This record gives sequence, structure tokens and C-alpha cells, in this order.
Amino acid sequence: SLTQSRHSRHLGACAAALARFGDLGDSGDLAVAAEQLRVARRELGRITGHVGAEDVLDIIFRDFCVGK
Repeated sequence: SLTQSRHSRHLGACAAALARFGDLGDSGDLAVAAEQLRVARRELGRITGHVGAEDVLDIIFRDFCVGK
């Protein structure tokens, strides 16, 4: 179904972000590592229904071309 496809896409994006985080190892840049964890959390939030201010701003700028 559409919902399962959406969930699968978000889980795949979460897994990819976590894999990139894992690939950094101990010598990786902390800012890059934190960003990958943030992306993974955001993708899980999209499945669970958690919507943060960043998500709202992303939609506004993407859909309404504000600031371009």
C-alpha cells in the first residue's frame, strides 16, 4: 500500500544515514556525524508523525518558493 511504501522509503533513508554515521568511525567530523544522526531521527519522525519546526520550514520553502 501507499503507506507501507512511504514507510519503507523513510526507513531506507534512516538506515542510509545511520550507515553513513557508522562509516565515519572515531576519526570522523563530529558535525557530519551529528548531521547524519539528525537525518536518521527526522526520517523516523516522519513515520511516527513527529513534525518539527524544521519540517514545516522545509515544506514552506519547497512548496511556496519563499525566499527565492
